[in-house]
Amino acid sequence: MTAQPLQPLISDSIIPVVVIERLEDAVPLAEALYAGGLNTLEITLRTPCALEALATVAKALPEANVGAGTVTNSTELAAVIDAGAQFAIAPGQSPTLLAAGSQSPVPLIPGAVTPSEVMAARDAGYRTLKFFPASVAGGAAALGAFAGPFKDVTFIPTGGINTIDSGITTNCKVLTNTSTTSQTECTISSVRSSQSLLSVSCEGYNIRDA
Repeated sequence: MTAQPLQPLISDSIIPVVVIERLEDAVPLAEALYAGGLNTLEITLRTPCALEALATVAKALPEANVGAGTVTNSTELAAVIDAGAQFAIAPGQSPTLLAAGSQSPVPLIPGAVTPSEVMAARDAGYRTLKFFPASVAGGAAALGAFAGPFKDVTFIPTGGINTIDSGITTNCKVLTNTSTTSQTECTISSVRSSQSLLSVSCEGYNIRDA
């Protein structure tokens, strides 16, 4: 059974969520984020080139922890594993996906936003869960409430966790030059909580000539 938590596979407390619209942007963006100190990258399955981008980045940056996001079924889980993903993150959960993840050679991080979903995932052996959409589901206040009954679970909140709705976040920026003479920029936030990792969106990244 491989239903294991993402930690300690990673050393980061921030996981950038990367949406690749153009395949040629994949490696420069990944290299920039890695050079900026972000060793774990989540490439989402939201675009037609996502799987190829995942495979390209995994091959070009083997020292990074490159995984897949927006994995919604067992077929997609098998596809991202074949592409070289070192972990897979789902926005939610289903019995079929949880069962496939329990037999997967890489960790699956299913989504959960209610106590019942957290309990179902725990019963299936999962101790690291995605909390999405975080702001809609109660944000930092909900995570704080979950910390009581679910002390053994690590949550990865995604979507709307910021300094406005929480007093436990700070802003930072990744801005780094890459060896491909491109510049990559995205704004991210870091949750300062021992109970949570943070997943942040890099959908609005901009790659331009340096």
